Amino acid sequence: MTVQNVALPNGRTPQRVLGPPTPSAIFLVVTVHPGAEAEVKDFLGDVSGLVRTVGFRSREDNLSCVTGIGAALWDRMYSLPRPAQLHPFIEQRGDTHTAPSTPGDILFHIRARRIDLCFELARLMIGELGAAVDVVDEVHGFRYFDERDIMGFVDGTENPEDQEALDSAFIGPEDPDCEGGSYVIVQKYTHDMKEWESLSVEEQEAAFGRHKLSDMEFDDDDKAANSHLILNTIEDDDGTEHKIVRDNMVFGSVESGEYGTYFIGYAGDVSVTEQMLENMFIGDPPGTYDRILDFSTAETGNLFYVPTQDFLEDPGDDEDGDSPAGSPMDDAATSSSDESTGPTDHTADEADREVSDGSLGIGSLKRSRQ
Repeated sequence: MTVQNVALPNGRTPQRVLGPPTPSAIFLVVTVHPGAEAEVKDFLGDVSGLVRTVGFRSREDNLSCVTGIGAALWDRMYSLPRPAQLHPFIEQRGDTHTAPSTPGDILFHIRARRIDLCFELARLMIGELGAAVDVVDEVHGFRYFDERDIMGFVDGTENPEDQEALDSAFIGPEDPDCEGGSYVIVQKYTHDMKEWESLSVEEQEAAFGRHKLSDMEFDDDDKAANSHLILNTIEDDDGTEHKIVRDNMVFGSVESGEYGTYFIGYAGDVSVTEQMLENMFIGDPPGTYDRILDFSTAETGNLFYVPTQDFLEDPGDDEDGDSPAGSPMDDAATSSSDESTGPTDHTADEADREVSDGSLGIGSLKRSRQ
């Protein structure tokens, strides 16, 4: 992926969303205790300084940290309007599989060429935050052989490059208040490796829609309707494909027997990612859910807004972080544990953003029909 850490035409500096793949990462999801919002807001402006403190010791190893903020915390911590597409993660409940919505106020996506740098930064950050937060999920990820996931297939082949990566990952001038920001969805998947490995290579390839060794896609006519590739290809009516930027990592423990993939997808338009998830768990048409889900369980689900670096350092809102009196945000300022209600909260709080047909409201976006 293109490395992007320079000012945009509007003068804002995005966070380090894009960059070359790193061998190591730590994903931290935390909840913020009620009453600690002002302290946490101040801390977020200091994260870049902590990154420099740790990363200066080994600059060639490219330590970075992307910070994302959840909907409930935004309403509690800022007086500014919520970004247009920021809402609690939408639970996807199909007939067979479910993508749950789980608690989470802040995401810290820490990356480097060395895991010790990631760990040192995570340790210092949580030490600084202290009793203001609880860590609700911590995953240490690593690259697996030649960019493969634990299931044996190359992961990230369809990531956009160069200008397409910028256009896919960052919010554009159509939303001037958030231009240069991004939305990120994270999910922790665990895999039933015994069942997966009981399949033949041909059956595994059919589930993905590509060849395992060469990473070559199947011909369109040979792709199954419930293959991972088909359900994750999103096109509009004129055939334009819409992409997201993934930076998935493998994690695992031989002691517990837990093996998995940490999915992380950045997008300037989060409805693209949400449509992918709806296709995977509900199916398109309904019932043709992603075959991979028969061997993979979504354990977590969160949506965060990734503001520009400038915003983190100077949000430009009220110092106390309280929502203004009478603001529609007041009723939404629930505790972080309420995010687990997922689609129920979203339906009630965001009704004016929904469309009458019950879709995700992304217009004519749809998956490519092969």
